[in-house]
Amino acid sequence: MWTRKELKEKGKTSFKKNYWKAVLVSLIMVIISGGFGGVNGGNVSHNYNRLQNPKEMIGEVQEDLDDAKEDLDDAKEDLDDAKKDLDEAKEEGATVINGSDILKELDKEHFNFKADFADDMTTGAIVFVVIVAVIFVLLIVFIAMAVGFAISAFVLDPIEVGCNKFFTKNLDEPAAIGSNVLYAFDHSYLNVAKTMFFRDLYITLWGMLFVIPGIVKAYEYRMIPYLLAEHPEMTKKEVFAKSREMMSGNKWKAFVLDLSFIGWNLLSILTCGILSIFYVNPYINATNAALYDALKDKEEQPEYFYNDTADATDTADVQEEFVNDVMVTDEAKMIEDTGKDAQIEASTDQDSESANG
Repeated sequence: MWTRKELKEKGKTSFKKNYWKAVLVSLIMVIISGGFGGVNGGNVSHNYNRLQNPKEMIGEVQEDLDDAKEDLDDAKEDLDDAKKDLDEAKEEGATVINGSDILKELDKEHFNFKADFADDMTTGAIVFVVIVAVIFVLLIVFIAMAVGFAISAFVLDPIEVGCNKFFTKNLDEPAAIGSNVLYAFDHSYLNVAKTMFFRDLYITLWGMLFVIPGIVKAYEYRMIPYLLAEHPEMTKKEVFAKSREMMSGNKWKAFVLDLSFIGWNLLSILTCGILSIFYVNPYINATNAALYDALKDKEEQPEYFYNDTADATDTADVQEEFVNDVMVTDEAKMIEDTGKDAQIEASTDQDSESANG
């Protein structure tokens, strides 16, 4: 059963023994995630930023649409006011009618017709321009999202997997940068890219539907890059199921673990991110790797090795049960050996009697 203190101590020790390489790999992770810091210092903030960006872009498009609509309404009101002024002017000037007045009225009617036609054309042009602009902006947004997902899936996500592999291996011994950070590009690359793409896609869709489920899913899929770093051949279904299994009952504890770094993140803000680069980010990334290592060991060991309810009494019960099993086995063996000896003696007596006869 893992504790925050144990994980943070293990993470701190591991990154300090390979300090500069850990700092460099953490800086790479910051660059590919697009930000400096976050309460979890890594995977969840990275994914949550991704799921928030499309919503912000769509919100900006909606604001542009609202502004265009308001401008269009203002233009219509101005046109209506101009028509009213023209009608009032015609009524006030129509007291005396003669030949010249008739010509003037005809000219006015002709002018009014041209003005109305021009107004209609202007309104139609504005509407057309607004529609074209909205379609263009939406097209830009979707193209940007598609390009972003493609770059993320085929370049950034495999690097993320490699960085996590570096910190996982660095727990036991000082790890190299190149062979670990670029590991996914040489080992089941397409499978890694596909699985990470679906991780990002699912988190984004959940986040666009509801924010809280998006965060929950980010924690549920937290172990995916670590699993791919150690087993890149695992299928998408296996990786998602394994990550879900490992984080079952640990999502809230992982969230509290992330919250425990808030003080460090505040200090990083006060130092304009310098402390984050040279200490906090390596510390957080190494702790996250220690979390994976603890959950992995839990999955691999029998239950009584990590069950937090097993106390000294449980251990004594297990030992007593083992001793009883051994004693029962030995007793049965002794009885079996005694029976064999009795059979041998009886057979020997029979042979002796036959020989004497």
